[in-house]
Amino acid sequence: MPNEVIFPLEGKRIWVAGHRGMVGSAIVRRLVSERCEVITAGREVVDLKRQDQVEAWMAREKPDAIFLAAAKVGGIMANDSYPADFLYDNLMIETNIIQAAHANGVAKLLFLGSSCIYPKFAQQPIREDSLLTGALEPTNEWYAIAKIAGIKLAQAYRKQHGADFISAMPTNLYGQGDNFDLNSSHVMPALIRKAHEAKLAGADNITIWGTGTPRREFLNADDCADACVFLMKAYSGSEHVNVGSGDDITILELAQLVCDVVGFGGGVVTDPSKPDGTPRKLMSADKLRGMGWEPSIALRDGIADAYRWFLAAQA
Repeated sequence: MPNEVIFPLEGKRIWVAGHRGMVGSAIVRRLVSERCEVITAGREVVDLKRQDQVEAWMAREKPDAIFLAAAKVGGIMANDSYPADFLYDNLMIETNIIQAAHANGVAKLLFLGSSCIYPKFAQQPIREDSLLTGALEPTNEWYAIAKIAGIKLAQAYRKQHGADFISAMPTNLYGQGDNFDLNSSHVMPALIRKAHEAKLAGADNITIWGTGTPRREFLNADDCADACVFLMKAYSGSEHVNVGSGDDITILELAQLVCDVVGFGGGVVTDPSKPDGTPRKLMSADKLRGMGWEPSIALRDGIADAYRWFLAAQA
C-alpha cells in the first residue's frame, strides 16, 4: 500500500531550485497537477553560490517547501577536468539553500543527490546503508563528496533543529532538457547525439568510451520527478532514499539500443584506452518500492522521447 500523505502540497508555495535543469524542469512539470504555487529564480535573479543573495531572496519569497535540484553536473570528462568547480559550486549551493531554509522556517526540503555518492566497489544492488563504507570512484569523487555533504547537512539540521529535510538519491537520469554537449554530457545524451550525427553522416559506426562492459541503471527524469513529489508528500526520515529503475544494462547494449531508436544502422566500436568508470552501479530499489512507488516509463520509450526532444531543440 502507498504511504499516506503527511505533507500535502496543495495551496503551498514551492520553490524548485534548479528549475532550468533536466530534473528541476521535470519537477516543475510534475507539480502542475498538485494545485500548488511553483516559484522559481534564475541566475539573473539570485546567484545560489552567494550566501547573501540566497538569504535575501528566501526571506522575501518565503517558500513553504523546496526541491533542491540545483547543482553543477557533468560526465566523467567534466568532473575530471574541473574538480574544484564541482566541489566548491555544489557545496556552496546546497549549504546556502539549506541554511536559509532553516532560518526562514521552510516546512520541508528535499535534497537531490546522486548515485555516485556510493563506494566504487559497493555490493550490488547498492543499499542506502552502503554510504561511506568504502572508497569513491576517483573520476567524480569531488562531485560525490559535495553530494554526501548535502545529505549530511539535511541530516544535521534534522538532528539539531528538528527540520523536516530529506534526501533522494537518483540513479543515472536522462530525458527532456538533458545536456547533449559531447564534451560535458553524461553517457545517454552523448550516445543519442553520436548516433544521430553518425546517421546524418552515413557513418559505418560510432565509438564509445571504454570496453562497453560496465553496467548502468537509467531512469527517465519525469519518473524521477514523480518519485521526488511522492517522497515530499509521504516520507519524513533521516536516511536518504534511492530513486532508480531497479534494472541495469551494459554500456554496449545501451549504445546498440540507442542506435536502434535513433535509426542508425551502423556498428558500435569500443575504445578500451578510455576509462570505464565504476564496473557496475545498480541501486537497490527496495526502500522506495516498499513505500508504494515504482517507475512507469520503459527505457526504449524514454529514449525515444528524449530523442524527439533533442530533434526539436536542434530545429
